[in-house]
Amino acid sequence: MSQAREKTIGVLVMSYGTPESLEGVEAYYTHIRRGHPPTAEQLEDLTSRYRSIVGGVFPLRENTNAQVEALQQKLNEIAGDGAYKCYQGLKHASPYIEDGVEAMAADGIKEAVGIVLTPQYSVMSVGGYMKRAQDEAAKHGISFKSVQEYHLHPELIQALSTRVVEGLNRFGEARADTLVLFSAHSLPAKVLEMNDPYADQLLATSGAVAKDAGVENWQFTWQSAGQTGQPWLGPDILETLGRLSDEGIKNVLVTPVGFVSDHLEVLFDIDIEARKFAQERGIRLERIRMLNDDSQYMAALADSVIGLTNGRAN
Repeated sequence: MSQAREKTIGVLVMSYGTPESLEGVEAYYTHIRRGHPPTAEQLEDLTSRYRSIVGGVFPLRENTNAQVEALQQKLNEIAGDGAYKCYQGLKHASPYIEDGVEAMAADGIKEAVGIVLTPQYSVMSVGGYMKRAQDEAAKHGISFKSVQEYHLHPELIQALSTRVVEGLNRFGEARADTLVLFSAHSLPAKVLEMNDPYADQLLATSGAVAKDAGVENWQFTWQSAGQTGQPWLGPDILETLGRLSDEGIKNVLVTPVGFVSDHLEVLFDIDIEARKFAQERGIRLERIRMLNDDSQYMAALADSVIGLTNGRAN
């Protein structure tokens, strides 16, 4: 990695991470479980999900790499070459968050900004990423700021609303009778006791996207809850689809506002599991295109980073 110029600001782009191959699933799952290896049944379940969507090719890793590269290009375009330098830091895979900060230190970075590829803040998600990054930055004498949220950034809302309109148009004459179902990754229900803003911010994003897209018929649901033996935020998308079926709904456009790229929770949990569940109940289920490295999404990220380093409140 080339040396950063003296006044270059480092940008640590963080996300959940994914294994690079089927052979890496066990180590990845073990890290998620804080060092406790999964049972053979748990490992087979996760591995089979990856097989079913990608056949051994892992799109999340490729998408995350592309997002970091696209953000670097957008920052260069807005602020000029060398003003910012992006580094990648993953929660559960290499390069880990600490690796990204170490790479900054090796390049002589003295000032850095962290941003997570999740628009809505939760102490359990974005907050956890930022704490790890902040702690590592302190070890290296790097001044570190965090973009806490960007869930209502106009560029983000417009990028999502454009996709909602596109998705609705796929229903043709049934467009007017199609329900837009916004979704996001569930968290343990105990997060509600912390006055955590996650749920409220997701509803705010959903409402803003619906308004921009001219949609009145919409609802919100949760998905992809963990199997931890404790209550998670609900209702789950399958429960919601079951209720919608009972209400006679025949067309649903899933809009996962809590996710920004094609990965397991989208390609399996929605495209395979939820679609099959819906079809069995006479519901046509479609999904919006994911943001991935969309230019407007990159503009939202870049503006959030630049705004923080220029002293704008986040």
